[in-house]
Amino acid sequence: MRSRAPAHLAALFLSIVVASALLAVGGGSAHARTPSPSPSAPPSRSLPASVDGGAWSSGHLQGTAIDRRKGHMYFSFTDLLVKTDLSGRPIGSVTGFTGHLGDLDFNTGDGRVYGSLEYKAAEAFYVAIFDGARITRMNMDARTTDVVSTVHLREVVRDYTADMNGDGVFDGNTGATPDHRYGCSGIDGVAFGPDLNRRGGGRLTVAYGVYSNTARTDNDHQVLLQYDVRDWSRYERPLVEGAHHTSGPASPDGKFFAYTGNTTYGVQNLEYDRHSGNWLMAVYKGRKTAFPHYSLYVVDGSEPARRGEVKGQPRPESGRILSLLPRGLHHEPSGVYGYESGGQYGLVSLDDGRFYVAEAGTAGSGGTTLQTGRAVLHRWTGATPNPFTVWGRP
Repeated sequence: MRSRAPAHLAALFLSIVVASALLAVGGGSAHARTPSPSPSAPPSRSLPASVDGGAWSSGHLQGTAIDRRKGHMYFSFTDLLVKTDLSGRPIGSVTGFTGHLGDLDFNTGDGRVYGSLEYKAAEAFYVAIFDGARITRMNMDARTTDVVSTVHLREVVRDYTADMNGDGVFDGNTGATPDHRYGCSGIDGVAFGPDLNRRGGGRLTVAYGVYSNTARTDNDHQVLLQYDVRDWSRYERPLVEGAHHTSGPASPDGKFFAYTGNTTYGVQNLEYDRHSGNWLMAVYKGRKTAFPHYSLYVVDGSEPARRGEVKGQPRPESGRILSLLPRGLHHEPSGVYGYESGGQYGLVSLDDGRFYVAEAGTAGSGGTTLQTGRAVLHRWTGATPNPFTVWGRP
């Protein structure tokens, strides 16, 4: 047996070398749009074809988020958060918002739901953080129950209140003005994903709302802010309506621009898809004749942000520019790529090629119009014009 050991060791060494070479080749050809699943990804479970978010006396559906591990879905109805199980049975809700509750995303790092929250009249913009485990009954008041905290976003306030024409007057919540840097109308889309500066670690990304205004040239980008939220406990404060706090980071960890042309209220739903490595931005269409006005834009996750011109600004400005995925529909005059699809009312990636795409509607009840919403399971095909198809359809 000892006489065979050298040969055995040599064969073993050779197999290790070959395996390493194969891994090196595979790693060299890997593309950012096909990353490996995260080791912290939740276990696979059968998911329903749709989840009904109910019918409510509220604003329309703004966003959705899923906690796959616990089997919960969250729906934002502008001034109401609803928590259901995956059969659509309501478990709890949070009320009492006088501001605008927008897009949602679930943070697997701390098990909480993050959403955009605006108070334009008060010039206050927050990330609202919901502790889903404490949402156990209907009509829990956001102001008096310990289920939500908020973090103030100073960068958004600076851009929203910017006096761009220098007349000493901020014109307030209107798109018909040169004020608001980049046309910033506040915030809406939120999503967790990788650092767009490629410095490692996950980030919360918050997308600006952007006013529709065809008379200016400085509002043709989607603006994304990134934050490392791991130390945000020091900023979190309870929600106090009418006494808005300013506890939050002094500046974002990164600020990025995606050239799409002007849209109506910017990114309604933002979602990072770990399966492809790309970022999806669902929008309401814009009105400028120089642009194609797609309803979905995809940021190419394989292309790092590059330093470049932020087009159309009153004074030359450079920033971190993101590339759109060169797939789908293409408008040659502007160079913009995109798709026509839903997702403006809610978009959830399941990180395996499947998505929940939300649908919003209304229902009558005793003379009252109720707002409805449901999340419908789709798969990504990449086809044009609509890259999604309902799950189970060819």
